[in-house]
Amino acid sequence: MLRALNCTFCGRSIPSGTGVMYVKRDGNILYFCSSKCRKSMLYLRRNPAKSKWTKSTRRTYK
Repeated sequence: MLRALNCTFCGRSIPSGTGVMYVKRDGNILYFCSSKCRKSMLYLRRNPAKSKWTKSTRRTYK
């Protein structure tokens, strides 16, 4: 049975068979739809609410 997954950073739905699942040392599981989202969250440590192209920003400001 397949689950519908959403990107942890941008909130977009991830089609089955694509994307990256990242498991942190503390056991948290993060799902990313693209390398742009993965790099923004893990390496650049950006806040999704401050990125103009994410769903959380649209929810906050509109």
